[in-house]
Amino acid sequence: MIRVVVVRDEGYFGVPVRAFLETEPDMHYVDTLPIGADLAQRAAQLWPAVVVIDTQYMVSQVLPIADGLHTAIPSCSMLLLCDPSKRGMLPPRRWNGGLNFLVKDSSPAMLADAVRRLARGERVVSPMLQAASLNTDRGLSTRELEVLGLAAEGESVKEIAGRLYLSGGTVRNYLSAIISKTGARNRLDAIRIARKEGWLR
Repeated sequence: MIRVVVVRDEGYFGVPVRAFLETEPDMHYVDTLPIGADLAQRAAQLWPAVVVIDTQYMVSQVLPIADGLHTAIPSCSMLLLCDPSKRGMLPPRRWNGGLNFLVKDSSPAMLADAVRRLARGERVVSPMLQAASLNTDRGLSTRELEVLGLAAEGESVKEIAGRLYLSGGTVRNYLSAIISKTGARNRLDAIRIARKEGWLR
């Protein structure tokens, strides 16, 4: 049996993953966990083979969450359900991590097939999402969005540097580049602009 855990924003009801998977004879829906500080620890106690992340967060905000889950459950595969109409929810152009990507409105059969492939150790990235990612000029790089996403959560330069394994100077350079690219007055204005553009939640 493929043990599946769903991760979702608190109060957000998106794709009915449980209903899609409970009818599959080789899959066992275990639980739905809210995104929070103790997510990785709680997920590790459930021993999932696949974690399906269904969120309104931008990809840049999900990457640190995925890193935490991978550290806690190295053998687990992760599938992020993305909305291709939102630029901030497209796969990074260069991403070699353990996160996989499927369109949010995929059919139950496509979702089940993706879960099976992940359980076998394969990678899954929806061709539609790949094409949208390559054809979209997001203005900011994936790393810049990641830095800005953490800044938007109130983290300091030092905290961002620690989370992303960067130096403080590198983080400041990213923030300066972000402010320049967005035409913002300062970091807070850059966050406002990025949210307006749909790059950040």
